[in-house]
Amino acid sequence: MKLAKSLFLGSVAGLAAAAGAQAADLPSKKAAAVEYVRVCSTYGAGFFYIPGTETCLRVGGRVRAEYQYLEPQSRRDDSIGFRARGRVQLDARTATAYGLLRSFVRMEITRNTGVYAGGGVSSSPDIAQAFIQFGGLTAGRVTSFFTNSDIPNENWGTVRFYDFPDVNLLAYTFSFGNGFSASLSLEEGTYASDALGSFGQRMPDVVGNVKYAGTWGSAQLSGVVHQLRSNIPVGGQFADTEYGWALSGQVSVNLPMLAEGDALWLAATYADGALGYLGFDPDVAAGSSSALVYDAYIGADGDIKSGSGWSIAGGINHFWTPTIRQSVFGSYARVEYSAGAPATAVDFNEWRVGSNLIWSPVSGLDIGVEALYSNLDPRSPLLRGDDSWEGRLRIQRDF
Repeated sequence: MKLAKSLFLGSVAGLAAAAGAQAADLPSKKAAAVEYVRVCSTYGAGFFYIPGTETCLRVGGRVRAEYQYLEPQSRRDDSIGFRARGRVQLDARTATAYGLLRSFVRMEITRNTGVYAGGGVSSSPDIAQAFIQFGGLTAGRVTSFFTNSDIPNENWGTVRFYDFPDVNLLAYTFSFGNGFSASLSLEEGTYASDALGSFGQRMPDVVGNVKYAGTWGSAQLSGVVHQLRSNIPVGGQFADTEYGWALSGQVSVNLPMLAEGDALWLAATYADGALGYLGFDPDVAAGSSSALVYDAYIGADGDIKSGSGWSIAGGINHFWTPTIRQSVFGSYARVEYSAGAPATAVDFNEWRVGSNLIWSPVSGLDIGVEALYSNLDPRSPLLRGDDSWEGRLRIQRDF
């Protein structure tokens, strides 16, 4: 009996050993390697490598709450307004043999009431920016190349300066080294208003600039050619196409001898037939006075006549402490028309001045107030000059 029991146990042990040997010969499924997100320090803080690629990505955004007071002129006018704006942006960059390949998208949704909406309520989703850069090529929606993007302009209200507008464009930038560059850009038209009737856009605005950027600041000379066409017949004939233009010089100067981050900026612009590049909307108002700004109109002889004007704007930013800063800014502009202009087109002067004070208790958070005074002086016996005040409170978080 003992012999039978020993033989049985030995057989079981042999089978178990054989089964174990066969299992060891079978292929086993290994755990997938964990791919950790790597920090990309090449392009600054906040970038990381998209797993499995050499593309660096930064995810950012902004939340802004703003409240405005605008001096009313009648009981039916809004005097206050509320604004809430949310922004999400993606910045993807890859180093290539041809230079930097960059894709950028900025999406915004804004909710306005009162003076921000011109009465009532407005809510608007917007693709604020969406562009591709490849070497010197820029294609998509981005800040106009007419503007010096290094200008440290921090005012919230309007001054007469082509203030970083986002437009659709196709541009190429030539880099010459040592801080020098030049750009040529085909951009969607920028208009103040006109009295030329409705017409199809036949050519883009052609923008060019020459720029220098160094440790002391930056300087840029910009120019634009702007097409003027009309579909209003005079004597059975349409006016020949004309071309407006504008020139601008813009400079910024760093002032570290005053405080870290301090800077001064100036911009001077002259425009003929392209008054939108002075920073004008179609209607300019201050108090009870207002004036329309025309790029061009049909003269008594049936030809296209252009409005002309110039502006100078500037400001200074100063850090009182590392967390408290102030901006003081202002502008002066003049617009003129030749004989035969529409009755609503009057010569005028306008000046604006303002200041804000901003507290940043923690990184990325701004809490500030701003006041702005404007004065409009129409050169017409039918209109008198007037002025107005406006103020803003802003709370903003960037991340």
